[in-house]
Amino acid sequence: MAYIEVIAGLILLVVAGDILIRGSVSIAENLGLSKLVIGLTVIAFGTSAPELVVGIDAALQGVPTMALGNVVGSNTANILLVIGFPAIFYPFVCDSSEVKRNYYIMLGGTALFMILCTMGPFTHFHATLLLILLVAFITNSYRVSRLGREALEADAKIAEHAYEDLDELPEVPLKTPKAALYVIAGLAGLMFGADILVSGGVDIARTFNVSEAIIGLTIIAIGTSLPELVTAIMAARHGHGDVALGNIIGSNIFNLYAIMGSTALVADVPIPDSFLSVDLWVMALSSAALIPFIQWKIRFNRVTGLVFFGAYIVYLWTLGAGI
Repeated sequence: MAYIEVIAGLILLVVAGDILIRGSVSIAENLGLSKLVIGLTVIAFGTSAPELVVGIDAALQGVPTMALGNVVGSNTANILLVIGFPAIFYPFVCDSSEVKRNYYIMLGGTALFMILCTMGPFTHFHATLLLILLVAFITNSYRVSRLGREALEADAKIAEHAYEDLDELPEVPLKTPKAALYVIAGLAGLMFGADILVSGGVDIARTFNVSEAIIGLTIIAIGTSLPELVTAIMAARHGHGDVALGNIIGSNIFNLYAIMGSTALVADVPIPDSFLSVDLWVMALSSAALIPFIQWKIRFNRVTGLVFFGAYIVYLWTLGAGI
C-alpha cells in the first residue's frame, strides 16, 4: 500500500503541478510580465511547487528531515539528472545573460544554505531570512524585466519561441477567473498528492529501517523533479538550452529559499551529520560544475550528459537507493 501511495502521490503532483503552471502563467501574462521572467520565475517556481507542498506536509507530519532531503536531493537531481539526461540525446548550449545572472544568484544561495546548515537546526530566524531573499529575488527579476526590456530583448525572443514549442505558454492565455480556478485546483491536487506521498514515504522508510532524510534524497527528490525533467527534455529537443537551464536554476533557487523557508516556519529542521559531510557537498559540487557551461558557453554534449547522469547514478548507489 505504501508503494501505491507513493506512485499515486507522484502522479497527482505532476498533473496538479501542470494545472497550476497553466493557471499561473495565464495570470502572469494578463498582468503584463514578459515571457522571459515568466520562464525564469513563474514556470520555474511552478515546477518546484511539488517540493514546496511536500516540504510543508513533511513538517506537519513530524518528519522535517524528509523536507531537507527533498531540497538537497532535488537540487542535485535537477543538475545531474535533469540536465545530464536530456544532453545525452539532445546536446545544447546556453548563451543567455539573464540565465547567467540567475546562475550566480543560485551559487550564492547554495553557499549561504550550506553555511546556515552548519549553524544547526533551521529555525524561524533562518526561515525569515530565506523568505526575505526569495522576495528580493522575485522583486529584482520583475524590476530587471520592466527596466531592461531592450537589453533582454534577444533573450525574451528565445524564451518566447521556446515556450511556444513547449506548449507551456498558451497562445491565448486563460481569462483571469478561469486561470484562478486552475491555480486553486492545482494547489488542491498538490496538497492531497503531497500528503499521500509523504505518508507512503514514511511507511517505506520504517519498513526498510532507513531515515526519512534518505527517502527525501532519493524517491521523493526524483519524483518531485519529474516536472523539471519533462520541461528540460522538451526544451533541449527544440534546441532551447536557455530555457532548459533557466528553468532548473530558477527551480533550485526556489527550493533553497521558499521550500526550506516555508518548512522551517512550520517546524524546526534538524541537520543530520551525513548532510554536512556528504550530501550538501554533492549538491554544491554539482552546482559548481555548471560554471564552464554558463560562464564560457561551452556546449552540453553527449559525453557531458553521460558524465552528469553517471555521477548521479553513482550518488544514488552510495545512498543505497535500491530500496
